Amino acid sequence: MIQAFTNLINNFKKSDHSGRQVTIIKPISGWQLIDFKELREYRDLFFFLVWRDIKILYAQTILGFSWAILKPLIQIIIFTIIFGKVAKVDTDGIPYFLYSAVAVIPWTYMSQAMSQSSQSLVKEAKMLGKVYFPRLIFPITPVLARLVDFGISILILLGVALYYRVLPTWNLLFLPIFLIMMIFIPAGVGMLLSALAIRFRDVRHAMQFLVRMLVYSAPIVYSATSIPDKYRFIYSLNPIVGVIEGFRACLLGTSIPWFFIWPGMVTSVVLLLGGAFYFKKMERIFVDVI
Repeated sequence: MIQAFTNLINNFKKSDHSGRQVTIIKPISGWQLIDFKELREYRDLFFFLVWRDIKILYAQTILGFSWAILKPLIQIIIFTIIFGKVAKVDTDGIPYFLYSAVAVIPWTYMSQAMSQSSQSLVKEAKMLGKVYFPRLIFPITPVLARLVDFGISILILLGVALYYRVLPTWNLLFLPIFLIMMIFIPAGVGMLLSALAIRFRDVRHAMQFLVRMLVYSAPIVYSATSIPDKYRFIYSLNPIVGVIEGFRACLLGTSIPWFFIWPGMVTSVVLLLGGAFYFKKMERIFVDVI
């Protein structure tokens, strides 16, 4: 009798007065892992938003996707003139144009992906309260959409490598490791800062300052070997250092400086997991705060 009554109550909770099934969505409190099953169920929306970002990236522009090459190329030329010709920064015997090109391409991707991902929830605020879907889609969308720009800008590296007659070596086999690190960094930062930006709009201003500072905190315009030995471990905790040094070693055929790379690998994983945990914890209050 008790079991029958319990079943009746459960059925009443799942159905409305017309007998139709009703799905009740409740916020999850506490620290939660990423629900990959839920993301897979909403993969059509995920793909649509990524494709939308790709299409509108250079919509109504004259040069279109050529900007994906021009923006990093102009930056490389400026760095070459200022730091290569004027300041004469040591590059371990590598031509400065080639040296900076290998660093600027991944840095451009990471900086743009971080900036857009950190503001993704604020930008799409109107959609948050209309229908339920995994909010994690928003900060991840620009991280994936910007890979198109990155793929196009790789043409710069191919052209520069051909000009300087740089041939691929076995180091190229390690490149996928640094590509994954390159994606982890903006994904982790984007999830963390997008969740903070919902409550604190200062994040937008802080992010602009942070991107400018990170240019000089990573070996983009200079060599990591110029850092004194006693500071190298602390310096290498910056995951961008590992990405830049890894790209240089893989594409230029130099020895891979693992002492600069493995601390950044750990940091990038911690950043990704920490950003995901914090995002999931704050997800339940997004609609109320926005």
